[in-house]
Amino acid sequence: MDIDLSQFSQVFFEESIEGLAVMESELLKLDIAAPEPETINTIFRAAHSIKGGSATFGFTSVANFTHLLETLLDQIRDGQRQMTAEHVDLLLASVDLLRGMIDALMNKGDYDNDKAQQLQQRLSKLLAEDAKSPTKQVDALPPAEEQPNGWQIEFVAGVDILRCGNDPQLMFAELREKGELDVRLQASQLPPWHDFDPESCYLSWQLTLHANVSLDEVKEVFEWVEDECQIRYQPLFEAEPTTEAPIAEDTAVDKPLVKAPDLKSVPQNKGNESSSIRVSTEKIDMLINMVGELVITQAMLGQIGRQDEIGPESMLLLQQGLEQLASHTRDLQESVMQIRMLPISFAFNRFPRLVRDIGQQLNKKVELELKGEDTELDKTVLEKIVDPMVHLVRNSLDHGLESPETRRKFGKAETGTITLNAFHQGGNIVIEITDDGAGLNTAKILAKAREKGLVGADEELSDEAIHQLIFKPGFSTADAVSDLSGRGVGMDVVKRNIHELNGSIELSSQPGKGSRITIRLPLTLAILDGQLVRIGRHIYVVPLVSIYESLQVAPSRINRLGEGQELIRLRDEYLPVVKVHQVFNHDAEAREIKDGLVMVVDNSNEKVGLLVDELLAQQQVVIKSLEDNYTRIPGISGATILGDGTVALIIDVAGLVNLAGLRNGKEHAA
Repeated sequence: MDIDLSQFSQVFFEESIEGLAVMESELLKLDIAAPEPETINTIFRAAHSIKGGSATFGFTSVANFTHLLETLLDQIRDGQRQMTAEHVDLLLASVDLLRGMIDALMNKGDYDNDKAQQLQQRLSKLLAEDAKSPTKQVDALPPAEEQPNGWQIEFVAGVDILRCGNDPQLMFAELREKGELDVRLQASQLPPWHDFDPESCYLSWQLTLHANVSLDEVKEVFEWVEDECQIRYQPLFEAEPTTEAPIAEDTAVDKPLVKAPDLKSVPQNKGNESSSIRVSTEKIDMLINMVGELVITQAMLGQIGRQDEIGPESMLLLQQGLEQLASHTRDLQESVMQIRMLPISFAFNRFPRLVRDIGQQLNKKVELELKGEDTELDKTVLEKIVDPMVHLVRNSLDHGLESPETRRKFGKAETGTITLNAFHQGGNIVIEITDDGAGLNTAKILAKAREKGLVGADEELSDEAIHQLIFKPGFSTADAVSDLSGRGVGMDVVKRNIHELNGSIELSSQPGKGSRITIRLPLTLAILDGQLVRIGRHIYVVPLVSIYESLQVAPSRINRLGEGQELIRLRDEYLPVVKVHQVFNHDAEAREIKDGLVMVVDNSNEKVGLLVDELLAQQQVVIKSLEDNYTRIPGISGATILGDGTVALIIDVAGLVNLAGLRNGKEHAA
């Protein structure tokens, strides 16, 4: 009987990734000197589940590697081995490898086979060396004469075992790894042909395992199916004859009952982004409740619609019904949006490992504090904010925190602190990354900026303006290039990525006390607060978060450069102006700057003016992807449908500026 397991493989991948996260988290919390038994058990259970699942799905490379991990953890759990820092490092490296293997299976890619072999050899060598050491044997083991030589196992499979994707043959194969195994099939419960259900299991087996293994080790093989199957164990001793149950048929199981999934049919993910989401039953119940309210309102409106005439009383009911419909629609929208909301702990959980590894690499003592881990934000925003946060935390570790010697010298505790904090503020989520390190070296940044020609020799800047220079492309104050920093690539990318999420980033720093980076992001990318503008007969939407101000410009404040570029003088700055109607080839009313409105917007920390005919309303708009529904258009980030049914395009400020041939304001102003 063949069952295609590929339909369940995505669930296995997601559960395995969660299991690996649990392993990593517990390993990082582990007190090596006095490990908590429950912590070891939690790590063991996660590894065991991954091994069992991978064996069931036919991912033998994952199953075989995890088996070694499980053996090591089992010995630690049973007291046969003392947990050491080397074990923790080895287990963490194994978690990384397993992540790579799972990711390769998800995306039909390759994993680092050399690293896998190296780790496998290290684990095998470790297990073999300690096995030879009598001092490592546990004192609690029972006397040798009480140890059975094997186990007689009666395994009556549950009728639904195959429907659940569990393969008895894989369990038998795992038993064979422990010693010699005799398998006898019992098929006496097979029903008549007309009652036979091909997806049900009517078989049982009599298994004889000749191996010096404990009962717990045998039970672990059947841990996944013990609730749905009848399993009886009987120890075997050489002096005792083997008791065998009568059997009707003696047939070796050669053919797999369940086939391994075809990886080509496994659903693929893009990168590390998950294509599914787990939703709490409370959110589902809320959604169902809202749908129920809508159905009631629909029934009420339908009853009014079936009336031949609508009198004053019916008109009142109709108005009430429409108000209810609007209210329920808003509630339904909020409930649906809530489904995509995930706690930021999904992002925070990767930082304890990152801080530990980089701290060791830099010989710095670091404590990581996590706050507001239950703060929720949209799944898409969550997935896209992780990389910028990783870069910022690496910067804090490399540039912000001092070495223990330096901290002692300045009267600080040897251990520095990095704090990740998340909270809701208004309609945004705020993420703060704070360290108590040395803070930004303002003099060094300014000197480097002057050396690179970014700041004039006589130009005076405030500390805040100097700090903003670190967001310049290619800017770095590192004296040497390392694998962590020094190439000047990063902060500008961080800022650009956050702007692409319609967010903002702020930096504050105090010498000797540390730095704080504050990221503000919208709770969701599905809805945008936008300013509607008119250009000719066309309506566009500009994200409100990008807009500084809008103004009419007097002719005396307009200057011209070569190639037709026009600048406006706004207070002490000269800003380039993009004539949007020229870029999009529209017939606008305001063809000159003096005739229209200039909207000053942010373009990667530079101000740029957009010439439009008229400002209309501000409103929330639901973003529709042009790429998914039509094609990608430069200068446009998406579309929305307005209240009158017309389609309005959403302007991508950075794309529009590039399309207009501008790189940044100051380059043109210079």
